[in-house]
Amino acid sequence: MMRYPGYRSMARDTPVQNRTDSEPTDTQLPNLVTIVGRGVPSNYEVAVDGDLEMLAADPVAEGTVVSGGVAEGSIDVGVQRFRFSGEMANVRLVDWNGDQAPDSASVPTVHVEYGAPQR
Repeated sequence: MMRYPGYRSMARDTPVQNRTDSEPTDTQLPNLVTIVGRGVPSNYEVAVDGDLEMLAADPVAEGTVVSGGVAEGSIDVGVQRFRFSGEMANVRLVDWNGDQAPDSASVPTVHVEYGAPQR
C-alpha cells in the first residue's frame, strides 16, 4: 500500500480475521460500514469499538488489513464492505495528494448502517 504525506499507519500485532461472502455472517456483527471509491486512489482507516470483519472473497487482493476493530486499506473505484459490532469510533480518509476529508472532494464516501440486515 502506498503511503502519502501526513498519513499515519496503525500498528498491527494480532492476526488478520476476514471472511468471504459465501460464509454466513456472525449475528454478533449486526452493523455495516460501506466505503465507496470515487475514482481517485485514496487510503482509509476505519475503527470501531467492537469486532470488525471485511466482506470480501480475498481481502489481501483488496489491499486491506483488518485487525481486531481496525481496518486500513486503499480504494479508487468500487465498494468495500465491513460488518462490525459496537459503535463506529473513527474514520480517516486521505486522497492521493494526502488531503484529508473534508478538505478533499475526492476521498471515498462512507456509509454506516446500524442493525443492517444480512444480505
